[in-house]
Amino acid sequence: MTEMTETVQSEIVPFRIDVPQADLDDLATRLAATRWPDDVPGSGTTYGMPTAVVRRLAERWRDGYDWRAAEARLNEIPQFTTTIDGQNIHFLHVRSAEPDATPLLLLHGWPGSIVEFLKVIGPLTDPRSHGGDPAQAFHVIAPSLPGYGFSGPPTEQGWDSARMARAFATLMARLGYERWGAAGGDAGALVGRELGILAPAGLIGVHLLQIFAFPSGDPAEFEKISDADKASLSGTTADFQSKAGYQQIQQTRPLTLAYGLTDSPAGQLAWNAELWTGWGDFAEYLDVDNYLTHVSIYWFTRTGGSSARHYYEDAQSGAGYREEPNQIPTAVAVFPQDFRTIQTFAGRSNNIVRYSEFDRGGHFAYTTDPDLLVTDLREFFASL
Repeated sequence: MTEMTETVQSEIVPFRIDVPQADLDDLATRLAATRWPDDVPGSGTTYGMPTAVVRRLAERWRDGYDWRAAEARLNEIPQFTTTIDGQNIHFLHVRSAEPDATPLLLLHGWPGSIVEFLKVIGPLTDPRSHGGDPAQAFHVIAPSLPGYGFSGPPTEQGWDSARMARAFATLMARLGYERWGAAGGDAGALVGRELGILAPAGLIGVHLLQIFAFPSGDPAEFEKISDADKASLSGTTADFQSKAGYQQIQQTRPLTLAYGLTDSPAGQLAWNAELWTGWGDFAEYLDVDNYLTHVSIYWFTRTGGSSARHYYEDAQSGAGYREEPNQIPTAVAVFPQDFRTIQTFAGRSNNIVRYSEFDRGGHFAYTTDPDLLVTDLREFFASL
């Protein structure tokens, strides 16, 4: 690679979202022409996403939801792209006015996007205006994971959570940050833990919503866990495993799935809605227009299939779940309506220095309970 090419690829370029009107018109046409599957009367969520729920979401997407308003809101936030390891990387970058702010890399999950962080950017970067301590301010860097949204699909194999972690370490160095933290949930938690394993220069701490650790088979280890942990293993975790067909498909046959996600907005809508609606029960916390902004990003960028490949790549390499030691100071935030990180299991290979249990919140806590996360992030990184 020539010096000029290296310089061009390391450039950081301002970015603005501008979905062509033709794509909006095409979406409306496709939604209007949807061929709906049948439901078994009275079956509820037994077979998956109920048609009535998906129809309700599709009708809103077609007739009431305003993408242009969402697009304008996102474009109020400084956004950029750069090329790392041959991959386009899109990211939000909001610098705090506080001179000693801590750079914080925020990592979204699947089926989420950068939209997960809209409610926390203000309090994190400008604590003075949000009842916080100016000494606990952050510069926020929130990338679209490779394969997701405006980062676009990778053009080669191997983009697992470990490779994403290496790319984001490069991003933080390219931005000139010498001391920084990382935080995230779901797929972002997998990448965040891989950052802890990588331990790049400057990384001071990792804050995760989940560490996916399971029993080793040692009876003595199981005896150490709390009653709440045992209840979670037999309840929440078992319930998740009984419904996680999406995970099995994305880990094994993501391209076969991608045809439906890329060609049918109703297909993309229903597929992504499983987690957002609480497996089709239309959870009370669901902000429909917020969800439609997430799914619109997947649809307009055609990254339903490439985001699913993230699961395949991790399944092949073991990234995100492997028990390589993470010695970076790590915080875990545990929410009652989510997979419960069991500290005894996670502590086998992670340096957990903070374990916070909350009485409300779930898998999308950055969206549903931003106040809890802002406080936990402030306190964790202040302690470092």
